[in-house]
Amino acid sequence: MTASITPQAVRAALIARDEIAIVDLRDEAAFATGHPLFASQLPLDRILVEAENRFPRRDATIVLYDDGEHLPYVAAGMFRDLGYTDVRVLAGGLQGWRDAGYELFEDVNSYSKAFGELVEHRRGTPSLPAPEVQALIDAKADIAILDARRFDEYATMSLPGGVSVPGAELVLRAPEIAPSPDTTIIVNCAGRTRSIIGAQSLINAGLPNRVVALRNGTIGWTLAGQTLAHGSYRRFPDVADDAEARNRARNVAYRAGVKQIDAAELVHLAADTRRTLYRFDVRTPEEYAGGHLPGFLSAPGGQLVQETDHFAPVRGARIVLSDDRGARADMTASWLAQLGWEVFVLTGPLDLSETGNPHAFPPRSKEGRYRRPYEGTDNPAAAMQAYLDWEYGLVDQLARDGTHGFFVI
Repeated sequence: MTASITPQAVRAALIARDEIAIVDLRDEAAFATGHPLFASQLPLDRILVEAENRFPRRDATIVLYDDGEHLPYVAAGMFRDLGYTDVRVLAGGLQGWRDAGYELFEDVNSYSKAFGELVEHRRGTPSLPAPEVQALIDAKADIAILDARRFDEYATMSLPGGVSVPGAELVLRAPEIAPSPDTTIIVNCAGRTRSIIGAQSLINAGLPNRVVALRNGTIGWTLAGQTLAHGSYRRFPDVADDAEARNRARNVAYRAGVKQIDAAELVHLAADTRRTLYRFDVRTPEEYAGGHLPGFLSAPGGQLVQETDHFAPVRGARIVLSDDRGARADMTASWLAQLGWEVFVLTGPLDLSETGNPHAFPPRSKEGRYRRPYEGTDNPAAAMQAYLDWEYGLVDQLARDGTHGFFVI
């Protein structure tokens, strides 16, 4: 018999920062219509594939729910068969959460996106609208356009002249791309979050350049009637000397309360069987495949901050980050700490003896997938504008929800 747990008890656990995973068993498209802030999405057919990596401690509290589809008890049996011992069903399901008067958040990766809006709200992250950026391009102004998304997203559609610099790479690579302090750096993504977080990363790190985000990303570019490039291939350059970037990033991490640990201290953390411990390598997928610490999962830093609900669904867990150059782990950790995580950066010599990607999930099918309004090039203008309007309202929704525990340095 699977025990139930009330929405009130779940909320109390979130506020107390107890370890708890809230799992939505519906397809992604249904999940995107509304879910609790810290819910993660995992359909039945992915439990056997993804559970071990996403819920590494077998006695962590896992709360299952749907919206009347009768999935939780089936899923609970699957989790128990995998050795999970504290699996519960949300009393009343999603309707029970509604009836309790609690907030439902739309879209995917919602709490990371809400946090990005909070960062802009609190720090006043500077941005330029698409027509002003286009005018700078046309005038051949001294600018560098850095695209903070994954390379495949950048290659699909990008700003003219933009360079692919995924978010965690920005503090390490931007000084190489824009060595003159007179160069204005423009950070973009497809929507808003990675533009805001990327631009604010460079500002937090104290780069001497003027740094701005592209307001509303490629959505804003498209809504302004401006033409995007397709099939671009410009990638960030290598950096021979990373000492300055490492120092800049370490100072930001220190301000955010990130702890630095060595290999022996990692062993001590891993021995604590009462706590979930996530271990992520935040370098590029190519670097990870070439050699990484055994047991560490690939989670490029920009995507880890963008998709934290997917990578680390057990809220209240600990996170350890690895990066042989330091700056990427420290910058990623600074954001995770502000998102309310207890996060550590592993220092010292690293044993990069495991190769390939033995921890990768087989890809999900397209069935039931939510089509993001900011991906691809054929989205209706109304859908893109509605998405922006939703993002603008997230700060107020966070305040109404009251469970997030975010802070902004």
